[in-house]
Amino acid sequence: MPAVTAPDWTVLPRVAAGPTQTEDRAPVSVTSAPQGYEGEGFPVRRAFAGVEPHLLDPFIHLDQMGEVEYAPGEPKGTPWHPHRGFETVTYIIDGVMDHQDTHGGGGSITDGDTQWMTAGGGLLHIEAPPEWLVVKGGLFHGLQLWVNLPKADKWKPPAYQDIRGGDVGLASTPDAGALLRIIAGEVDGVKGPGSTHTPMALVHASVAPGAQMVVPWRTDFNALVYVLSGDGHVGRERRPLRTGQLAVLGHGETITVGADQRQEARHSVLEVVLLGGLPIREPIAWAGPFVMNTKAEVMQAFEDFQKGRLGTIPTQKVPHAGVEGQIL
Repeated sequence: MPAVTAPDWTVLPRVAAGPTQTEDRAPVSVTSAPQGYEGEGFPVRRAFAGVEPHLLDPFIHLDQMGEVEYAPGEPKGTPWHPHRGFETVTYIIDGVMDHQDTHGGGGSITDGDTQWMTAGGGLLHIEAPPEWLVVKGGLFHGLQLWVNLPKADKWKPPAYQDIRGGDVGLASTPDAGALLRIIAGEVDGVKGPGSTHTPMALVHASVAPGAQMVVPWRTDFNALVYVLSGDGHVGRERRPLRTGQLAVLGHGETITVGADQRQEARHSVLEVVLLGGLPIREPIAWAGPFVMNTKAEVMQAFEDFQKGRLGTIPTQKVPHAGVEGQIL
């Protein structure tokens, strides 16, 4: 980890706070993600567990999938299942997942690729490791994020984005102590390729031991920092942050994250996800795979699913030349 990097961080565009950006975002809370299992039994950390929903808006759910080294025969995915009313964003750091849905989206993602699926008015999809990986086993690690859609967009036709790892925006800090991969949104002029209905930013950053990054952040966005692996701190107060912990930050113009000088042997740098978006501030009715505005809309989604209105499972797997697969 990670799959997408640059041989020389010093030649990348530099991300830095401007002279007028003086208000750093202080941590409001730090929580530890409980561990569990999803789909057919793959391990996850529930990053948003215990956090008030209004602090996460426009985000609904975040799972860290793995990191796990599968033995032959162990790799697992999810069966066919429905979604309506939001978007799933699946980012694969290590490993391979195949995806297929009833709206024609699908393919395979691996090592730094992202699948951005807009469920919109509803569909069925499946995420599973390819057969050769099930036979062979291997390392698997990734994320899946659920992004809410505003009421006006919840009934849009489903859509699918295949974001290759080589297409993400790459940047570094002024001292080249941190590498940023901008998957969606814009950070100090460096843009990510993800097209979003809800204004947001998604960044995977690697921070070298002893280094610190100060990243400009839109003041109308919320700000979340999740640690994939390693030990470090967040905010000017240097609040400790370690693997599997989520920091919710308050108002401000910058995000400060630093790495401890000593890191665990398995991972030599601090790996974090920076996440923020424009709050939607609409009522949420959430049950299982459906995220709507009212309970009646959720009940309608279950009825539509049971009556086959969200699509029909194909009798055989359809080959695709494009994107991913994985989770929830």
